Amino acid sequence: MVDFSSLAANGPIKQEPTKRRIRAQLNGQWVVDTLDAVFVWESKYYPVYYVPVAAVENGPATVTKNGADSSAAGFTQGQIDVKGTTASVVFFDKGPLAGLARLEGVDWFAEDEKLIGGHPKDPYARIECLSSSRRVRVELRGTVLADSTNNVFLHESNLRTRHYLSPTAVVDHSVLRPSTTTTFCPYKGQASYYDVVLADGTEVKDGVWYYPIPTAESAPVHGRLAFYNEKFDVFIDGVKEAK
Repeated sequence: MVDFSSLAANGPIKQEPTKRRIRAQLNGQWVVDTLDAVFVWESKYYPVYYVPVAAVENGPATVTKNGADSSAAGFTQGQIDVKGTTASVVFFDKGPLAGLARLEGVDWFAEDEKLIGGHPKDPYARIECLSSSRRVRVELRGTVLADSTNNVFLHESNLRTRHYLSPTAVVDHSVLRPSTTTTFCPYKGQASYYDVVLADGTEVKDGVWYYPIPTAESAPVHGRLAFYNEKFDVFIDGVKEAK
């Protein structure tokens, strides 16, 4: 839950120009097109796009502000509408974010690339995929699920290393049950999941994931399987990882 009062009064953790053409689309129509968008870190984990208020108000969408003027709080909530399809918007008129607007419910584009996932890439974060022949063994309650020396280790800024194994490393594919879960990561792409179900009924929901639609950066892990380090016993060259 975003605390707009705090953002208006105290500002975000940090903000900086995107130095990109940023556009927002709603119901197939461009509603924002600006060179002056800003990365705003509402939390330490990732930024979101904020755009000039004028870019919203001068766009083709119908703009509605909710209720009485709330400028005393430093922000006003409202919505934009394109042929019956709406998106929420918050206009900031005081404080460090004055003159900027936050939209939610639109499709974002940086230059001509559509944003995949719930937030833009952090310009200070990156991923690196490294091939590794170190032995990776994955167990659940003493049952070996996978054993591999043909791996790709994915290193991501400020996150733990993930190990992507060839599907042939799985000892018994019958323990993998396709899940309906799908997630999107702006750094790695669209992920699908498997539940892990042992013969004794032990189940780990969405314990394994893979990228059927990777980004260019994560292409080396395309189709490979990653077991959640936190949910399984993972041994690297015989040494058990901390969960």
